[in-house]
Amino acid sequence: MSSTLALMLAIFGALLLVAAFLDQIAERIRVPGILLVLLLGLLTDNSIQAVPGQPPPLLSLYQADQVAQVALVLVLFFGGLTTNWAQIRPVLAPAVRLATLGSGLTALLMMVLVLLLGTIPGLQITPTLPLALFVGAMLCSTDASAVIALLRPLAGRLPARLVNLIECESAFNDPVAVVLSGVAMAMASGNESATGASLVIEVLRQFLLGGLLGFLGGSVAQQVLAQRNRQAGNAQLAVLSLAVLALLVGATQLLGGSGILAAYVAGLVLGNSAQCDRGLLEEAHGGFAKMAELLLFLCMGLVVDPDQAVLAIGWALVLLVGLQLVRWLMVQSMLWRAGFDRAEQLLITLAGLRGAVPIAIAIQAAAGSTPWGRAMPALALAVVLLGLLLQGFALVPTARRLGLASPG
Repeated sequence: MSSTLALMLAIFGALLLVAAFLDQIAERIRVPGILLVLLLGLLTDNSIQAVPGQPPPLLSLYQADQVAQVALVLVLFFGGLTTNWAQIRPVLAPAVRLATLGSGLTALLMMVLVLLLGTIPGLQITPTLPLALFVGAMLCSTDASAVIALLRPLAGRLPARLVNLIECESAFNDPVAVVLSGVAMAMASGNESATGASLVIEVLRQFLLGGLLGFLGGSVAQQVLAQRNRQAGNAQLAVLSLAVLALLVGATQLLGGSGILAAYVAGLVLGNSAQCDRGLLEEAHGGFAKMAELLLFLCMGLVVDPDQAVLAIGWALVLLVGLQLVRWLMVQSMLWRAGFDRAEQLLITLAGLRGAVPIAIAIQAAAGSTPWGRAMPALALAVVLLGLLLQGFALVPTARRLGLASPG
């Protein structure tokens, strides 16, 4: 083993160890683990010039992009495994409506806001149509894991239908963000075909192919895993299911579908199959998902310059306020006559936290050739952190004041 590889293993091993420790501390003090892990990455110097003979940086943008994409697949697959279909079926229609049409409109309205705001203070970037669409797409999806972590003090005391809607929406709105951000980057690179009707066709293709191939892949996987369940131990089951997941996501992307949607749907099929041992699958992939989540936020912190994150705070605060207003409008319109009262709609509005997906999308832009791409991680990080601090910690007090939490 070369000294360079040994050094990298030692550094990342130490960082991942600290990240896992911080995640445990966060659970005890009732804050999202991603908040502390992001801060760890942000405060870690990504340059290793101080080490003789080793070139900087510790983690390149290209490497961070690859890690982020794989991590997102693992996290969403595990999310599908742990989702109970019988529980989400009653809220499926409003959740999908909010996740698809609501997220798309959110991206477009935020695009308009970015164009109206003009030059980004501190980052010295003048918004163009592709940049504005990218920012809107980057911020249009929500993260249920951060919300559930913050609502942990009220676990089991909130209406199940409310929690199920929040979880279901966050699973289905990620592909919208990924597709629209891809269209924005294609427009920025001069691809004129990425406008107009082609945008609608691309979104539909990604959704339909991703959902269909995810269902077919999950159905085939449950037959394969069911036959091996009796013979394979936990370790082999983890390898088999991971191999099926990699094959499914890779094939779906090559065929033009949404790989992350396929991963979630496949996990949903496997997690609700009577032929597979759901407990064994969750145990096998729980570790993968946790490691992926920690690495994703750690990488984000590493590749962001703290100075840029500070410069982006003011603009991020304006975007966060705009997001809340747009979120309220989307919840009111998309959940009209869906059976949620005003108090529940208000909590759903506040539960629109941002997390893993904006970070993965921002890293992808930074690793690309767009002129404004390198400024996106700092902006995404600032919005995510402000959302967790200002919006997230108001969730529990708001739920209590609205009378949504039953007596514990």
